[in-house]
Amino acid sequence: MSIDAQLDKVLYRYDELREMLASGDGSSFAKLSKELSDIEPVVQAVQTLKKARADMEEAELMMADPDMKDLASEEFYALKEALPGLERDVQLLLLPKDEADEKNAILEVRAGTGGEEAALFAAELFRMYERYASLRGWRFEVMDVNETGIGGMKEASATITGRGVFARLKFESGVHRVQRVPATESGGRIHTSAATVAIMPEAEEVDIQIDEKDLRFDVYRSQGSGGQSVNTTDSAVRVTHLPTGLAVACQQEKSQHKNKATAMKLLRARLYEMEREAKAAERAANRKSQVGSGDRSERIRTYNFPQGRVTDHRINLTLYKIEEVMNGNAMDEVVEALIAADQAERLAEMAG
Repeated sequence: MSIDAQLDKVLYRYDELREMLASGDGSSFAKLSKELSDIEPVVQAVQTLKKARADMEEAELMMADPDMKDLASEEFYALKEALPGLERDVQLLLLPKDEADEKNAILEVRAGTGGEEAALFAAELFRMYERYASLRGWRFEVMDVNETGIGGMKEASATITGRGVFARLKFESGVHRVQRVPATESGGRIHTSAATVAIMPEAEEVDIQIDEKDLRFDVYRSQGSGGQSVNTTDSAVRVTHLPTGLAVACQQEKSQHKNKATAMKLLRARLYEMEREAKAAERAANRKSQVGSGDRSERIRTYNFPQGRVTDHRINLTLYKIEEVMNGNAMDEVVEALIAADQAERLAEMAG
């Protein structure tokens, strides 16, 4: 479908929605109102574009009048320069929306290859996202942490709450690699370690239905770092989803009830993400790029401390400001470059 045909379709639907709401069908009022509010920014952008095109045609006709030529030429070329930007704005608004973009996110960080150094790096990544959340005014709530003895984290999870959290963080899923001389290395050799990051949309009960009979709950004593028991009661909870074999454990709280609630929240997010991945794989069968694939086994970024650089391999972005990235201050540069690359790729698909 051509862009112009899409624009006409949007305008027709806008008029149709206004008529339906005016007729006062109470049963679907909320649903129609939401669709209308979602479509209004597109309609405004389409109207701005159509007006600019009409004004440009008018200016071109006026250029034939010797008395108006200079003024009309100035207007014509100004509009001609503005038109591609207006068309791009409309195209971006016409891109299919990811229904999860406005959701809160669940962050999981796991130490990968590299032993204690990988666990230390996982802890640094977890704190990087915590600082970034703080800078953006988001709420960061730790769900569960499995620490090592010297400040590392084998795995950690958190809920990040705020406006458009998942939309900004969804490209962070994958393998993050670090290259540096570990504090425990006496010979000064550079080691390569890795940690896996998963960003999942927080799933409500309406998003994913879980049958109670498909779940198995196990309770056990919480373990501290180094394996020592830190709790004399069986408060840690492991939930297994029998149909998929997915298992989630939580031992952060002293209350079994709270740990069960957190484990269920994590399980729901993982099951919802599995559904999304299956749908995305279907849609992406013909896609060449993987900017938004969220494949957890894909190496997406390298943090090279001796060279002070961070490289995102998907979009060939290198920033020589590793400290600013790690303290959250330069994260927006990485995030916005990934969003722009994803938009460009989807616009190319739409045009093709």
